[in-house]
Amino acid sequence: MQKLRAKGQRESIFNNEVVSRFELYNSLFLTLPFYKIKDTGTLLPLFIKYCEDGVNNHDTPAEIINVFFKKYTQKHTKKDVVDLLFRFIQYIERQVVLFDAVEDASFNKLNAADEHNALLSYLKKGVDNKSLNDKIEKLIEEFSLRLVLTAHPTQFYPGSVLSIITDLTTAIKTNDISSINLLLQQLGKTPFFNKKSPTPVDEALSLAWYLENVFYFAAANIQSEVDKSLNDYNLQSKKIIELGFWPGGDRDGNPNVHADSTVQVSKMLRQILFRCYYRDFRSLKRRITFRGVEDTIAIVQDVLYKNAFDPNIKMENISSFLIENLNKIATTLNDDHDGLFADLVTDLIRKVELYGCHFASLDIRQDSRVLRDVHAFCRQSKPIVSLFPEDYDSLTEAEKIKNLSFKSAKLSDTSHSNALIDDTLQTISELKQIQESNGELACHRFIISNCQQASDILQLIELFLWNGWEEENLTIDFVPLFETVHDLADAAEIMHTLYSHPFYKEHLKRRGNKQHIMLGFSDSTKDGGYLMANWSIFNAKVALTGTANQHNIQLAFFDGRGGPPSRGGGKTHRFYASMGKEIANKNIQLTVQGQTISSQYGSIDSAEFNIEQLINAGISAGVKEVHNILLDPLHKSLLDVMAKDSYESFLALRQHPLFLSYLEKFSPLTLLSKITISSRPVKRNSGGSLKLEDLRAISFVTAWSQLKQNIPGFYGMGTALKNQETEGNWDKVVKTYQESGYFKTIIDNCMMSMSKSDFSITAHFANDKEYGAFWKMLNDEFELSKRMLLKLSGHETLMENYPVEKSSIAVREKIVLPLVLIQHYALELLQSKITDEEQQSYEKLAIRTVYGIVNAGRNLA
Repeated sequence: MQKLRAKGQRESIFNNEVVSRFELYNSLFLTLPFYKIKDTGTLLPLFIKYCEDGVNNHDTPAEIINVFFKKYTQKHTKKDVVDLLFRFIQYIERQVVLFDAVEDASFNKLNAADEHNALLSYLKKGVDNKSLNDKIEKLIEEFSLRLVLTAHPTQFYPGSVLSIITDLTTAIKTNDISSINLLLQQLGKTPFFNKKSPTPVDEALSLAWYLENVFYFAAANIQSEVDKSLNDYNLQSKKIIELGFWPGGDRDGNPNVHADSTVQVSKMLRQILFRCYYRDFRSLKRRITFRGVEDTIAIVQDVLYKNAFDPNIKMENISSFLIENLNKIATTLNDDHDGLFADLVTDLIRKVELYGCHFASLDIRQDSRVLRDVHAFCRQSKPIVSLFPEDYDSLTEAEKIKNLSFKSAKLSDTSHSNALIDDTLQTISELKQIQESNGELACHRFIISNCQQASDILQLIELFLWNGWEEENLTIDFVPLFETVHDLADAAEIMHTLYSHPFYKEHLKRRGNKQHIMLGFSDSTKDGGYLMANWSIFNAKVALTGTANQHNIQLAFFDGRGGPPSRGGGKTHRFYASMGKEIANKNIQLTVQGQTISSQYGSIDSAEFNIEQLINAGISAGVKEVHNILLDPLHKSLLDVMAKDSYESFLALRQHPLFLSYLEKFSPLTLLSKITISSRPVKRNSGGSLKLEDLRAISFVTAWSQLKQNIPGFYGMGTALKNQETEGNWDKVVKTYQESGYFKTIIDNCMMSMSKSDFSITAHFANDKEYGAFWKMLNDEFELSKRMLLKLSGHETLMENYPVEKSSIAVREKIVLPLVLIQHYALELLQSKITDEEQQSYEKLAIRTVYGIVNAGRNLA
């Protein structure tokens, strides 16, 4: 009953604080005359209603838009129609921002009941329970959380808009109508997108806004709570939060990232961090005006100022120097001034301990195929050519590994290399300098995408030994990334080969016997469908954990999660909370990307809440360490069959002759490359024709979400469940759902994906001569999945157990419905005979709709 009351209370708060306030401020917003067209704001509500009615009648977008213009406007030329549709888009984009701000302003009220410090709770329980206390102490010693910000092309808000959202949220919290009015006017005149695509350094600078304005404070606040909890129980403080960063380091398939980008980004992160330190120190200095600290304060201020603002300063890792001097100040305050304002100094010390001189660890990522080419190039160069047989490339994997000597060498000539080879070699050399200036943690991981064999890792180590690194001082963690269903199945065997290799074993010993392994959700979903991807990753984690335990290796899984459930997102913390003792879970690492950054970590309040949720999940799972029932024969065989059925259903869809052409015709897939929000191409083989294997998972998922069909988030699930019902196994499936938190989270996230789908928008596709049957096949699987999921969960509607999130989705989908129809309208016109000028106009119209649709979804891409 208590849960039901809490749920009902949250619904009431949401309706009063979010929906009502949005409607109030939206009415104010629609009356603002932005674009010299007085009637745009007045016509928009009519247009939204007309779109809703048209979709219910299964009218085509062209019918809806053309009839609306005839009925409500005097504008009938093609240019007039396009102009007003652009105005509508601009208003709707800003309505999305307004709703974000209103929702963010109510965040604490909506989530107050959910806040719970799991660490403190278990520490209290451990007072009279020695075995629990010992377990907690060991867990604290080993536990860590690393959030890695990635520059995937779904974060559409530029820094200027993010700042307005922050100020607007603050004004809404206090109901400051005057400020809200001014900020809405500012919002109306502020561009939402770049005129040209950003460089990787531009992307890094944009993403660093979150580091500077959110994570710098949020992570330190959470660490402060942890320190206090540990201190209350006489336990030593432990740094548990780490930040990671991909822009400027991730060059997998991005030809625009170069070694100089990596160096520039590392310098930028350092400078932004020191500006944060200096900002804090200035506030601290205003309070500490006592005798006995003047000299130390002057020293610290001088060092911080120079590192923050002097571009010519010699960059060194001075974090120990800063901590030492700040501790001197704190000691004087405690000894001579009754500890007055010592907490301000302690807070800054904590931040220096957290962020050092690097702020966030810069990961390097490159595809194994590129790294193999680099190794092949180096094998032809003196003196390395003498170390390898001529037929090395045709050797078996075991023979290749036998031929690796791990001898340090210096390449004599690299003048005949290509750009990718040159970049790899230069980057490897530069990493040493980055570590010297920003500290080892500044850049200590090299991730190998598409890792398919142990030699992919071992050959990369040789590249380091041939480019200025010594075996004893190889302060780099080599991280394999397993992505496809096939690679996930082979992962444990590959790691067993590595752990058994004498050189690698010694390297791991020097790295504290800790191995980072990255698992990719996005490509595994694109490869095998939603259920198979999740089940393959689960089985890979179990097998990899077993292999690591066999070799006494501490394993840290790094999950490459996107925003939507189809790319590993959704209720992420529930996945970690549901892990059993068979899966290493003491080092939670995950990517945070796209709108997930702004939706879950866009403010200090929401960032603290979501960081705490992940820590709580890790702590509770680590303390309980229950057996995962999905490994019991009954449940495992059931999921094996369901995953196989789902995979076969998804594979049949992928192999359908109309699959790719359907996406190309009805979604903005082919136009995504023209969106100026990313430095990264839409597909890896940017010069060739469109192939599914080259298409990035993010573009693949985005295209389906624009269609409001979200195929990667559910397809095959209905078939798998229906097959079990037909086989007479339904009671077993229900038992698995009720007993397994992991399986339940898969189902809940699938329902979230489906809640953001609306096949009625494209119902008119059923009449298409070429694609009608294909659309019906997609729709049938959706309806089957919906029916089976509701039966399994015992619910009447999707997301019934998350009423607030469900209501939020409903409001957002209503806001952007016109954008979806405008997009289809533009795409349909692009199929007809039009002039070059009209083609440019309609392409621009379709492209502009993508921004608002993705932003409104918050985790659509």
